[in-house]
Amino acid sequence: QVQLQESGGGSVQSGGSLKLSCAASGYSSGNSMGWFRQAPGKGLEGVAAILRDGSTSYADSVKGRFIISQDNAKNMLYLQMNSLKPEDTAMYYCAAAKAVIAGRELRAWLLASSIHDQYNFWGQGTQVTVSS
Repeated sequence: QVQLQESGGGSVQSGGSLKLSCAASGYSSGNSMGWFRQAPGKGLEGVAAILRDGSTSYADSVKGRFIISQDNAKNMLYLQMNSLKPEDTAMYYCAAAKAVIAGRELRAWLLASSIHDQYNFWGQGTQVTVSS
């Protein structure tokens, strides 16, 4: 049984930083994990994704500000968020894909409208609030 548990959310002022963590257990079938977010009144959107080999992909809105990383030995996924903006306010979710995907597919999977078809396992989320 795959379990994902996020931590590290909180409230920060615009321009500040936060680091999210996701502890994964029971996940071995696929090779991609990612961070997704949902702001109030908006749909779920991909933020960043990573393959086991370290390949990464980012949404344009966070490129250059956020860094996704992983520690495969500890089964941990991270999201370092810098230069935070009020529009980054959202519930952030960690997710993992059941399938094994190729590097060239990673961005498409991150930005897919049918995110739950690509990423099958989800955590409960952690709230990030950025004030201006």
